[in-house]
Amino acid sequence: MEINLAGIRQEYTKGGLKESELPDNPLLLFNRWLQEAIDAKVNEPTAVVVGTVSPEGQPSTRTVLLKDLHNGKFIFYTNYESRKGRHLANNPHVSLSFIWHQLERQVHIEGIAAKVPAHESDEYFKNRPYKSRIGARISPQSQPIKSRMQLIRNFVKEAAQWIGKEVERPQQWGGYAVTPTRIEFWQGRPNRLHDRFLYTLQKDGTWKVTRLAP
Repeated sequence: MEINLAGIRQEYTKGGLKESELPDNPLLLFNRWLQEAIDAKVNEPTAVVVGTVSPEGQPSTRTVLLKDLHNGKFIFYTNYESRKGRHLANNPHVSLSFIWHQLERQVHIEGIAAKVPAHESDEYFKNRPYKSRIGARISPQSQPIKSRMQLIRNFVKEAAQWIGKEVERPQQWGGYAVTPTRIEFWQGRPNRLHDRFLYTLQKDGTWKVTRLAP
């Protein structure tokens, strides 16, 4: 069955982005947009598409959840031995994309990823739900597994070992902090004349703002 994708169109009318209202620091605008997404109760407001590159130059994307924005760095957690973890060990350059459809907004970020200190990963890990901590310990993320049943058996077996104990963070699991060097804000506008503003980090630590064509 053929689907008429070319006929699917939506006019963007929910707002604009004026250059005169842009802050010098893009993180201030990001914080405002994120809070507005949360207040608007958009689905998964902290969901972010993470792009990495393999040693062979093959790009790869997946969705994770932003868990902190600290000292100007975007922080998410994952298995260091996952596909993205292996990619980042070889090439720390990364992209992040936030898409808030209900607000007709997108933010695209490029930067450098580095592991957060172990004590920060420990602190976050102990505040995760119990079952999520167990899952992190038994999941060989991105690796082939025989069946879902085997995964469940491993979960039950691991959970039994931590009854009455504090579940420890596995060494292969932790956080990445992304230091941004490029941040683009996209606001949908009528007639596809969208507002796009690009912030690029300068050598002196300031940000240059450029309007891009839609």
